[in-house]
Amino acid sequence: MRSPRWRRVWAGSLALICCAGVAQTVAPPRDSGVSASANGPASFTWSLPRGFPEPFVPAGNPMSEDKVRLGHQLFHEPRLSVTGQQACSTCHQPELAFTDGKPRAIGATGQLHPRSAMSLTNVAYNAAFTWADPTIGSLEAQVLQPLFNEHPVEMGLAGREAQVIEALRADPGYRVLFVRAFPGSVDPLSLANIARAIASFERTLISGHSAFDRYVFDDDGSGMSAAARRGMALFYSERIGCAQCHSGINFCGPLRTRRQPEVEPAYANTGLYNTDGHGAYPPDAPGIGAVTGSAQDQGRFRVPTLRNVAVTAPYMHDGSVGTLAEVIDHYAAGGRQAPLGPTTRNSYRDPRIRAFTVSAQEKADLVAFLESLTDDAFLRDTRFSAPDPDAPAAPAR
Repeated sequence: MRSPRWRRVWAGSLALICCAGVAQTVAPPRDSGVSASANGPASFTWSLPRGFPEPFVPAGNPMSEDKVRLGHQLFHEPRLSVTGQQACSTCHQPELAFTDGKPRAIGATGQLHPRSAMSLTNVAYNAAFTWADPTIGSLEAQVLQPLFNEHPVEMGLAGREAQVIEALRADPGYRVLFVRAFPGSVDPLSLANIARAIASFERTLISGHSAFDRYVFDDDGSGMSAAARRGMALFYSERIGCAQCHSGINFCGPLRTRRQPEVEPAYANTGLYNTDGHGAYPPDAPGIGAVTGSAQDQGRFRVPTLRNVAVTAPYMHDGSVGTLAEVIDHYAAGGRQAPLGPTTRNSYRDPRIRAFTVSAQEKADLVAFLESLTDDAFLRDTRFSAPDPDAPAAPAR
């Protein structure tokens, strides 16, 4: 639940943000003069995997190499938390496909979040953001939520906007990076531009070089075992039905692309809870129904990507399922609502969640297929890892 103050900060995104704490000074670029910025930020060229369309980018925040570079620095910046000890990357670690390996995220002050940290894999294609708020329709808006959320506290910056701006402005490296990234801005170092830069960096987190991709797009089956190929057939079969929710190249429903900017995000009630005998969810995690006010949205959460899913355990919005095999067991049982039956009055059951039979071999095959969605090059990509504070800043990518 977001506080009224969070909503005010989000709506007034030109306000400033702040943070207590001290961090390593950012090294200025080698050619640290700012005159080059007068010609605008460095242009940006997408380097997309085969079969991937160009992502949607809002007109108010065009991509640039300088902006991505600044966003990369800010994504790993602990000064964007109240303690000076937590960055975006604390909960979104590159080697874990930008998750944190915890059942539920923990904020900068130690407060436990009711939901797990979502993977940022291919987040550029998302039609909506967060687990259960369909009103957050852009990465720029989403960035502000963890910064200012108070229920629960995540980064804890509410009320501390001015101090962090002062801290970043005192850093000569950041002064150069902001001017380069936003050369036409009267005040380049602002909350709005912090959000734009981080969003630009997050749009580059594109994964499309898994064994599955090589098999489908490159006709290279060397990384797809016989078990993975059998699991792929099961995944797309009507009997198992995984692809009913986990569709498309990102395995999460419709993609938002440059050519198709308006799409409906996919939400589903996975039958994870049954607190009242009618399939209700806990009060602190009611799904998008808390926003829409519709009883039919009880327990509906966003369908997450399955790319790199083998490294993002534990699973579900609350991290309550530990392994991929247990996920399959959950769906094979028809969810925890199964005892209700398909016609129980007031049940919130999603009709796509239905019991099915699966043998031990078939379950192993499904797990093998899900493991084939791991993109090792993406997980090890040094362009996404924390900048080395002792190394000279590299030129813009």
